[in-house]
Amino acid sequence: MKNWIFGILAILLLGTGVAVYLLANSSEKESAPENPQISKAPFSGVEGSEPFNSRPIMAVINNHPDARPHTGLAEADIVFEMLAEGSVTRLVALYQSEFPEEMGPVRSARDYFVDLARGYDAFFIAHGWSPDAKRLLEAGAVDHINGLFYDGTLFKRSSDRVAPHNSYITYENALKGMDAAQASTEYSGHSSYYFFDSGESDKLMEQASILEVLYGTSEQFHNEFTYDETTALYSRASGGTATLDKNSGQPVEVSNVLVFEADHKTIDGEGRQSIDLMSGGKALVFQNGGVREGEWGNLEGMLVPIDDGRPIGLMPGKTWIHIVPSAPGIDNWVRYSP
Repeated sequence: MKNWIFGILAILLLGTGVAVYLLANSSEKESAPENPQISKAPFSGVEGSEPFNSRPIMAVINNHPDARPHTGLAEADIVFEMLAEGSVTRLVALYQSEFPEEMGPVRSARDYFVDLARGYDAFFIAHGWSPDAKRLLEAGAVDHINGLFYDGTLFKRSSDRVAPHNSYITYENALKGMDAAQASTEYSGHSSYYFFDSGESDKLMEQASILEVLYGTSEQFHNEFTYDETTALYSRASGGTATLDKNSGQPVEVSNVLVFEADHKTIDGEGRQSIDLMSGGKALVFQNGGVREGEWGNLEGMLVPIDDGRPIGLMPGKTWIHIVPSAPGIDNWVRYSP
């Protein structure tokens, strides 16, 4: 009889222990933090635990010498530099993985800037427009706001410069502009760029730690990039002056410098250009202190370096893309040395 009682007690105690163990394990599983989902920013390749789902913003930035230093370029995922008229270049800054407090000076649109914004599904910001850009924007080619209609409200004029070199917009006002345009604030598109993972790179490159990109004969539009092995970044100077943020003094540093050759055509007496951003052409890719030759293509509206029909890998971080005329050829506009 005693053995039978002891047996029942043992079973009860064993069952209780199992229950306690299971409960404790269950509790641990419930309280244990899950591994965060790692996301990769579509246009910079940087990684983070939060999804990079903000709508890209593309702002036209004045690059006249009187408009320098600029504000907000250090935060841009990609900066496109291309001719606007004559030998004067203009910048188009694409923001998505991070946004500056302020951007500018904002300048007028060209039709090929609008085409870029459409390809990247970006909310487009400009102050003024060329006749061709005006037709596209009034036809609703992209979601946009223009300083012509918000001067003094969403766009503010600085007192230390004269027009047209003094129009600025804050990120807060850009969001208000999205609301006014009834534009989506989220991005669900697909990036055509390929970014290397950490530690991965393209080893088959000729050494090139210093490069120059020239537009015309004016020194003010001669650009120099210098590679720093310690940071694995390129610093930029234009007209012999370092490219710094006007407000913070922060240098503009990038992981990749791309030079794309495209057909240009002067279309009016103002020297405005028509630039072919669809047909592709020769390309030079600078990263990790080296250079490789390739081509570029328009992949689903995005300008991407390619080799054998596939995207060339980029280093995670910021990218500066120069568009230069195909005549007399890319070698005329670019110089580089070890």
